[in-house]
Amino acid sequence: MASEAVVVHSGGCHCRRVRWQVEAPASVVAWICNCSNCSMRGNTHFIVPAAKFKLEAGADESITTYTFGTHTAKHTFCKVCGITSFYSPRSNPDGVAVTVACVDPGTLKHVEYRKFDGSNWEDFFKHSDISEFSKDTVEPAQ
Repeated sequence: MASEAVVVHSGGCHCRRVRWQVEAPASVVAWICNCSNCSMRGNTHFIVPAAKFKLEAGADESITTYTFGTHTAKHTFCKVCGITSFYSPRSNPDGVAVTVACVDPGTLKHVEYRKFDGSNWEDFFKHSDISEFSKDTVEPAQ
């Protein structure tokens, strides 16, 4: 999947106050995490380099952030509707985790789901390749 050219995906929260665009392949690897936060929210996300993610003008006015534990992850969500459409993950502080269900229909062609054992974060992270997903290894968007 890493050699696939990227497309521009649009998406955001339920009330549409938080909107963004992200450059990523049409086929992505999404992570199902069982940490205390992701499991409660039912969040499944794919990760991109931070430079590939752009908030639309005015979106930052509707965003608030929650942190816990190491405070490395920045769990952003809409102040109005409460939806986490993206956040900065602990596993990839140089990247952005995009919630699959918040991508507008039409540009994602395939999603490969992988499990991330966030309840045993340190041990799982040592043996996982998740940190590579925020590295810029794909061709620019067409």
